[in-house]
Amino acid sequence: MKRTAEFVTPKHPDKICDVIADTILNEYMKADPRSRVAVEVMGGHGHVSVSGEVTSAGHADIERAVRSVAGVPADAAVHVYLVPQSREIGGGVDGGGAGDQGIMTGYATRETPEHLPREYVLARELCRKIYERWPYDGKTQVTLADAADGGEATIETVVASFQNAPSAELLAFVREALPSAQNYFVNPAGDWAQGGFDADSGLSGRKLIVDNYGPEVAIGGGSFSGKDWTKVDRSGAYMARRIAVDCLEKYPDAARVRVKLAYAIGRTEPVMAVAELESGNGTRREVAVEGYDLSPRGIFNALKLGEVDWPATAAWGHFGREFPWG
Repeated sequence: MKRTAEFVTPKHPDKICDVIADTILNEYMKADPRSRVAVEVMGGHGHVSVSGEVTSAGHADIERAVRSVAGVPADAAVHVYLVPQSREIGGGVDGGGAGDQGIMTGYATRETPEHLPREYVLARELCRKIYERWPYDGKTQVTLADAADGGEATIETVVASFQNAPSAELLAFVREALPSAQNYFVNPAGDWAQGGFDADSGLSGRKLIVDNYGPEVAIGGGSFSGKDWTKVDRSGAYMARRIAVDCLEKYPDAARVRVKLAYAIGRTEPVMAVAELESGNGTRREVAVEGYDLSPRGIFNALKLGEVDWPATAAWGHFGREFPWG
């Protein structure tokens, strides 16, 4: 079996939009912790558009928040299209219910110390190392080939494309970082100096697989950035990850854990909460998720979401970092 994962830098157009969305969220939550925020951002080629729904007793300077984000051109035109949250959704949330229906998944594996798939961790760490040297738009990709005898997978192919990084220097850097790969493709379309919003458009919520666990792990589908904690497609996904990591400790025979939560809009408790445990030999069993307050408010309290610096979550993935959800 072969497994591939990619990663992108904070200067990638989609990630710039994610950071903008979470910066706006931060501003509203600081002004009014009870704010309801759901914003989407599209940017590129001299323009940034912010659209969505916000209900808040506080004020946020949207244009200033947008321009504060690295990668946004100083002369970009900022367009804002925000309306209050709908009365029906607000009524459901006011009673402690979920802000939308949806399915959230959490995942944890013993394959790496971060409890994330190895191909994902390798792609992320390579991307971070290159970004420290060349802090621009860029991408990495790592392909693993599983060993037939069940041993550690080998690194088959590494891909790296980085703005302002000369191919010869970048290749030497990548070879040093991952010396055991069989194939290297570095700036395969040639060296490039135009990136970010100058070269491409971006959209918040478009890098869902990068935000989660890589393409080998199913996700619920809801995006994260720009959404407050009442939106369970974000907070529920964080809680599902917390439960998955906890299950690795609770069930020593589990090599991998998949947690599935599902909510109905306006309802406090999930309509589904199960964990699928997979052993090292591939056998699976399902267990109920018990001992957690899975209401939106319960998740808020358990994960200390009122203390989160939201833009910090938007780059480098939402899991396997120093966040309360693990």
